[in-house]
Amino acid sequence: QVQLVESGGGLVQPGGSLNLSCAASGSVFGIYSMGWYRQAPGKQRELVATITIGGRTNYAVSVKGRSTISRHNANNTVYLRMNSLKPEDTAVYYCILTLSGYTYWGQGTQVTVSS
Repeated sequence: QVQLVESGGGLVQPGGSLNLSCAASGSVFGIYSMGWYRQAPGKQRELVATITIGGRTNYAVSVKGRSTISRHNANNTVYLRMNSLKPEDTAVYYCILTLSGYTYWGQGTQVTVSS
């Protein structure tokens, strides 16, 4: 079993930045990717960004250019920094870890972009 714990959400003003982190614990062995999804009210959950164990990244078009995903393999942690936040970035952000074809999900952290 793998447990994921997110932190760093909250209220941010438009144009501001956020830093999210997610720590994985449990049976985290081998090659795995990590990343972030989000779900806005009334919308489907969508990919934000992912990163492989080798550091290859993938971003949603909506966040590309203003987001950076990174990871620290030694402590099984993934980070997401987003700049120039917009009200439409308001969502619950979920951390994921994919290992041996199975995806684990965190509980989610609320991010609200509002003045």
